[in-house]
Amino acid sequence: MLPIIEVPKTIALGMENYREVFCRDEGFEYVSRYVTGLIVSPNKTLQEIYDLQVWEGDAPSRRSMHGSVFEYGWDSGDLIKQHRQVISGSHRGQGREVISLDWTFSHHDCGPEIYGNVKRYDYVERRSSRYQTVVTAVISNTKVIDGLDVVVQSTNVTESEQEYLKMTAKDGYQQMDEAGERLLELLHHQKHNLEYKKRTDIAYEMVVQLEQEGLFPEANYAFDNGVLNLDMTRYIEGCGKHWVSEIECSRNIHWYGKWQRVDWLEEKLRHEHL
Repeated sequence: MLPIIEVPKTIALGMENYREVFCRDEGFEYVSRYVTGLIVSPNKTLQEIYDLQVWEGDAPSRRSMHGSVFEYGWDSGDLIKQHRQVISGSHRGQGREVISLDWTFSHHDCGPEIYGNVKRYDYVERRSSRYQTVVTAVISNTKVIDGLDVVVQSTNVTESEQEYLKMTAKDGYQQMDEAGERLLELLHHQKHNLEYKKRTDIAYEMVVQLEQEGLFPEANYAFDNGVLNLDMTRYIEGCGKHWVSEIECSRNIHWYGKWQRVDWLEEKLRHEHL
C-alpha cells in the first residue's frame, strides 16, 4: 500500500463543500486525510489510516487525528444537512425521482463498546449476534443515487431498567443520600425513555426534515413495512406527494370509507380486473 502524502485533488475539491462544518484548518486537514484513507486503504481502522500518512515537518499524534475526526468542533447533523445541500442541484431536472427509506442490521461481533451495538437474536441470519439497527434514506433517479441521511438507533435499556427499579424499590428511604441516589436512578430512566426512538419514529423524523428543507420537491417515497406508520404516510400525503410500501396481508387499510383487510382487497381487485 502506497503512503498518503497529501489529499488527492478530487477528494480535496469535494471536501471543500464541507469546509464550514469544521472549525480549525488543522482539523479539516486531518478529516480530509482520514476520508482519503477510507477510500484507498484496504484496512479502514483509524490506526491503519494514520500509519499510511506522510507529513511535512512534525507529524501530529494519532490522538490528534482521532480527536479531529470523532470528537472536536463539528456536528454530524450539520454535515449531513450540508451534504443534502451539495447534492440537491444534481437531482433537479432529472425526471422521476424516489426517496427510499430502509433499515438494516450492521454487525459488529467484536465491538461491544460501539454505540447502539447490542447482542440479540438476528432473525435474518438466524443466530445471536451483536449489531446496530441503522435507518437510512437515499434518493435516486435513472442516472444517480445519493445518500440523504443515516441514523443508528439507540439501545433500548428501558425494560431492563424497569426490572431493576422494581426489584430495588422500597417503601421508604430513611437517609437523604439514599433518597437522592434513588431519585437519580429514576431521572436517568426517564431520560432514556425520552431519548429512545423506534425505527418508525426515526423514519418519520427523516421525512419531516427532508420536506421542511424542500430540496427535493419532485421526489416521492418508497419503503417497506419495517418503517411504515400511519403518521408518516399522512404527512407525506399532506405534502402533496405519493408513497408506496409493502404491507402485511393482515393489515387493515381505509378503502372507500371503510377499514378492510389487505388480503380481502387483493382478492376483490383481482376479481374486478380479470
